[in-house]
Amino acid sequence: MALIEVQPPGWKPPKGYANGMIGTGKMLFVGGQIGWTSAQKFETHDFIGQMQQCLRNILDVVRAAGGGPEHIARLTWFVTDKQDYAKHQREVGAAYREVMGYHFPAMTMVVVSALVEEEALIEIEASAILPE
Repeated sequence: MALIEVQPPGWKPPKGYANGMIGTGKMLFVGGQIGWTSAQKFETHDFIGQMQQCLRNILDVVRAAGGGPEHIARLTWFVTDKQDYAKHQREVGAAYREVMGYHFPAMTMVVVSALVEEEALIEIEASAILPE
């Protein structure tokens, strides 16, 4: 099983994400993960640190189901501060690759006024397609 990026003909290539992903297998839906550890403790209070922890949490769930980063088909990011994200774009890319490698699924980012956990700056949910 492999995920295949879907890119409509004539479209300019996206930067850092895919427009679409296709694959077959078992579907895994990972609920929104925030930037705390498995013990539900925030070890960092900055955007990049919390983003990396969110991605590590997602990978922990995906690996527990028998998959890896290459099986993630979609990520939806919820951020509380668009400017904080924008001013750290270079670091976001480097931090993302450190955790996820060079796998770029379909992604959406939504700016929200707040998250349920007061200290959370970002929440990310995922969908993965695992081998049968």
